[in-house]
Amino acid sequence: MIRKIISSLCLLLSLVSFAQEGTSSPYSFYGIGDVRFKGTVESRSMGGVQVEQDSIHLNLDNPASYSSLKLTTFTVGGTYNLTTLKNDSDSEQAKRTTFDYLAVGLPMGKLGVGFGLIPYSSVGYKVSSVENDVNNRNFATGGMNKAFFGASYKIAPNFTLGANVDYNFGRIETTNLQFVNGVVTGSREMYRASLSGVNFNFGAMYQAKLNKKLSLYSSLSYKLESKLSSSNTRNVAAVTFASGFEVGSVQNADEEVFDEELTLPSELKIGLGIGESKKWLVGAQIVSASQGDLANTYNANPDVSYEKAMKYSIGGYFIPNYNSFTSYAKRIVYRAGLKYEDTGLVVNSESIKDKGLSLGFGLPVTGSFSNINLGLELGKRGTTAAGLVEENYVKISVGLSLNDRWFVKRKFD
Repeated sequence: MIRKIISSLCLLLSLVSFAQEGTSSPYSFYGIGDVRFKGTVESRSMGGVQVEQDSIHLNLDNPASYSSLKLTTFTVGGTYNLTTLKNDSDSEQAKRTTFDYLAVGLPMGKLGVGFGLIPYSSVGYKVSSVENDVNNRNFATGGMNKAFFGASYKIAPNFTLGANVDYNFGRIETTNLQFVNGVVTGSREMYRASLSGVNFNFGAMYQAKLNKKLSLYSSLSYKLESKLSSSNTRNVAAVTFASGFEVGSVQNADEEVFDEELTLPSELKIGLGIGESKKWLVGAQIVSASQGDLANTYNANPDVSYEKAMKYSIGGYFIPNYNSFTSYAKRIVYRAGLKYEDTGLVVNSESIKDKGLSLGFGLPVTGSFSNINLGLELGKRGTTAAGLVEENYVKISVGLSLNDRWFVKRKFD
């Protein structure tokens, strides 16, 4: 049954991932867009912390986790986003429903394998302004996806090493319209950027017993700095005005094709936690990313720069009684976490920050090791200072972790 679900969802969600508009943030104009992927629902519900060598949940932050799986694990997640965007004078609401990740983990003794698809970043905004009878309308769609394959090996019962190779690909399209009031014909400048590149991620996880009940958990991963090729097309044309962000006829189009090379930053993640197996865990995680170089021709701006990014997380979970036969509520995993992030983006000399609170529940599926994970995030990104936009968001996430036993030798033919 699970195999049929995997086959169907792989096809459906792979197609959906290319078509969806995953963000409404004006900050998605910069770089490769709004980096959406923050881990699985389980991890995000704990502020981003995921340091335990989990046997039934796939950890997409550290490739060393794959060999800790005891069962074949299929995980998929999606999020409903409600964002209030405001500046000094106005505010608006935007809603988005997005597919977040799709992955499979396969245990093979001391070896573990993981692979999947992640919509990594999204571009999606519509901005209009009028100045001296000149109408400016700017909008964009697209983003970057990541297909990954990795493996890990259990060096010792409590120590694992792993590595991922990621293939990054995607397309971003931006359009700038300009019309003068009372004039039928205006101008359109459109950029299409096709992105592609490969990067590598290495990880290690270690667990040590402190006493009969308590254990120490640690996680370390490092993503190498890598290059991202951008094949750009610039199209300039005279157009007639229709309505809103639509145009009528297109005339005198002129097209130019050129290539650029972007730099994806390196990223170091360090996590530590303490807890009692299948009972509770409290952990903290620090993520440090290098500056990178993500400015493309169409979004380069003298008032925009990039700096080192940092993220601090603290979170954990609690299970009242994981093997209770009389109370379902006692088998639920209760999660919570806090995060504070310097995103690495600087606009008008203001560093864009993201801070939030998260809660979550892991609901076991009776009669199996599978579970449904629910998450709630409340947070704020950006600022109204320096003419910028503040985003107050509510995110409701749902993730499935489906587990089954594959590759079992039959005892009878």
